[in-house]
Amino acid sequence: MIGTKLAHYEITSHLGTGGMGEVYQAIDTKLGRSVAIKFLPVAFSSDAARLARFRREAQVLASLNHPNIAHIYGLEESGEKRCIVMELVEGETLQTRINNGPLPVDEALAIATQIAEALAVAHERGVVHRDLKPGNVMLTSDGRVKVLDFGLAKAHDANPSDTSPSNSPTVASLAATNAGVILGTAAYMSPEQARGKSVDTRADIWAFGVVLYELLTGKRLFEGEDLTETLASVLKETPNLDAIPERMRRLVSSCLQKNPKKRLQSIGDMHYLLEAPAEVRADAPPRFRWLWPAIAAIAVLGMTVIGITHFREKPPTDAVMRLSVALPAGAAGLGHLVLSPDGLRVAATFSKDNWAGLWVRALDGTDWIRLDFTQNARSPFWSRDSRFLGFFAGNKLKVVSATGGPAKELCTDTGLGRGGTWNRDDLILFASEVGPLRKVQSTGGACTAVTKTDPTIGKAAPQFLPDGKHYLYAGSVLGDTTKRGVYAASLDDPIDAGLGRKVLEDDSSVVYAELPGIGGMGHLLFLRGTTLMAQLFDSGKIEPGGDPFPVATQASYTNTRPLIAAAAASNGTLVYIASLYSQYQLTWIDRTGKMRTKVGSPADQRSVSLSRDGDLATMNRINEGMRLYDLARGSEIRFSTASDTSAGVWSPDGSQIVYAATLNGVRGIYRKATNGSGKEELLLPAQDNDRRPSDWSRDRRFLVFTEVDPKTRADIWYLPEPGKPDSKPVKFLNTPATESQGQLSPDGRWLAYVSDETGKAEVYIRQFPSGEGFARVSVDGGREPRWNKNGSELDYVRIGEHGFELMAVPLQSDSHGGLRPGTATALFDFQTLTSVPQSNAWIYSPHPDGLRFLVAVSAETATPSINVITNWRKATPAASPEH
Repeated sequence: MIGTKLAHYEITSHLGTGGMGEVYQAIDTKLGRSVAIKFLPVAFSSDAARLARFRREAQVLASLNHPNIAHIYGLEESGEKRCIVMELVEGETLQTRINNGPLPVDEALAIATQIAEALAVAHERGVVHRDLKPGNVMLTSDGRVKVLDFGLAKAHDANPSDTSPSNSPTVASLAATNAGVILGTAAYMSPEQARGKSVDTRADIWAFGVVLYELLTGKRLFEGEDLTETLASVLKETPNLDAIPERMRRLVSSCLQKNPKKRLQSIGDMHYLLEAPAEVRADAPPRFRWLWPAIAAIAVLGMTVIGITHFREKPPTDAVMRLSVALPAGAAGLGHLVLSPDGLRVAATFSKDNWAGLWVRALDGTDWIRLDFTQNARSPFWSRDSRFLGFFAGNKLKVVSATGGPAKELCTDTGLGRGGTWNRDDLILFASEVGPLRKVQSTGGACTAVTKTDPTIGKAAPQFLPDGKHYLYAGSVLGDTTKRGVYAASLDDPIDAGLGRKVLEDDSSVVYAELPGIGGMGHLLFLRGTTLMAQLFDSGKIEPGGDPFPVATQASYTNTRPLIAAAAASNGTLVYIASLYSQYQLTWIDRTGKMRTKVGSPADQRSVSLSRDGDLATMNRINEGMRLYDLARGSEIRFSTASDTSAGVWSPDGSQIVYAATLNGVRGIYRKATNGSGKEELLLPAQDNDRRPSDWSRDRRFLVFTEVDPKTRADIWYLPEPGKPDSKPVKFLNTPATESQGQLSPDGRWLAYVSDETGKAEVYIRQFPSGEGFARVSVDGGREPRWNKNGSELDYVRIGEHGFELMAVPLQSDSHGGLRPGTATALFDFQTLTSVPQSNAWIYSPHPDGLRFLVAVSAETATPSINVITNWRKATPAASPEH
């Protein structure tokens, strides 16, 4: 078979015998990926029963889309050849692992839990595996479990009428299948299966118990010298469980009850046998099981946790509860919050004991678990199976198990990251700080763009819809507030240009919450001001319906706007952070990092810009325009009537401020007198590309600005003699990379700027206006360069271990008239908003004395709280949780 081509598959190696056929490795020549192909032996191609079973395996696999079940790609038939094309799972079998001896309890439980999750999905769809054994379970190199060989799987009949031994799935009755050969392995068969009776999901639960016993002991539970003795052992012997750890005995014992009626009835209930008090009977009616964790909680945790214990079961139909989840003592800097899709756990970013990163807590628990390899994590998101978390840290996209362990790096050059989403095919779609939306498999591989790179367009917070193909995201266009909103797109129909189709006008990310039992319908959760809203949404038609309604007040964005600090799960549970506003406090910080004084009050504001003498400053208040601060008198006024202004650029004498804005429908660079007299004067129209000023030379001869061009990204230009009627813009730096944030040295001979030509934003200096003799200043990322008063030092910020770091680099003249950067020194770190270089936004400004900096520092105006609402669709807004 090796070398054989079937359709567009080329066979490369033989992998063994699986289920009913031979299994080979092959290359999909169309998609360039390795696959596994299971062939039905040609001798059986005319056997209607074998052929039907073979096709049934393909149909069963196609219906079971889950990370712990090998995916099917297709069913191929060519002449007499019949084969199933499926995911190639590389690793070792569970049998190989068991052969090396018993596993530690935690490792065994982690593997068993993934097996149980795979079985739960199959059982929910009415499918019984019927051949679960260690040889049919693969362990991949990243610790994931894959259940294989659904060749004997059968749709469960709730009312079997035929229990004839001839219909037993264990013993073949047809001569063509070699009489007496067991279809399934005897040592793992349930008693009813061994007797040839009709089986249901409880047969898989029995096999699960046998496998778990072997994981914990390294020994076979039922053995015999031949088939007859093995089956007799299954039927007659009472398993001795003394060899397994005590905490696991109740679970294994419940799985190995010979009477199916006394056996664990649902694989999803295994957790109760590990967590409930010992005196609780394993066969207690399911409708009462939720009481036992609640009873235990009453004695230990008090009334708040009583309500939360309901999260392990679907809340009562009409019950709406409002609760709070407390942060651990000493925690600070709460920034993000996400809820697992099963509604059982929350993950949040905050700092404690001088460590900032991801923490996870069960809603019915009390302890926050620190995920050690997630330092400085931002914008986390859950996998669809609630087992993993994606997050951004150190300019990279990473994934980590929700139970802890090392994090795996998937993609680089993400900046701080602006949200991600995970579909059932283990595909992650994510937004970088700048650039297009990208996708990558959670198991690793290439990170590829799914939208066109366009520096004028921002895309953030993608959210997959249930089909795993369509997605929503928050979109914007630089300099055009009318384009902000929520847009829809599809992986199958990539966006070549623009923003796709707008579905909501709000400047917010969205969370899609599916309506249980109503296929294709759900709600979108989003922020409108500080109110969390819900909007009915048809995910099939990709369109909203009805009127939006409020769900909760005092809701918040995360510290990565426009991502909201709210999430909802399929069980009707909603969580959100209250009083975590996207507000920033202007603060004086000296070179040692000591905070001196505050300027004004906290607000949702951007772009710090000090006047040349350090007495005045501007900040842009979101949707309110530019504010002018008089630092000496402690006053402020609204300076510009436009709501979409860029950072202010001061004239050398401080008499004028230049900025980009849209006034009377005209976008461009305007100037206005600092004393407020007169109107804004259009200095340079934006024309087709947005233009944003970044500096004005001390001799007033040159105004430096950034032009954002979809073809060449962002480029640096200058306008000679600003204000003269015949003055024409001059292109200074124009490459395929993004160049922005140009800053002229005090003598006007050098321009410092930011470029991502290496794949990461770095700070450079270049002779001005010739453009010759450039040098790189930063070594590990940098943005927002600022010169000191005499040009002997260049400051910039970079992403550090604890947020942003302010760096200082000494500059010395060389013998050839150039500038030689010295070693960068980290002055201090601080928490603030995400800065996008191409927009010429600034988060700090140095004072002329060189001893202090005016910095926009993240501010929490009230103590944030994590609030929980059960059955949120029946809730009405409340200002605070009710206990």
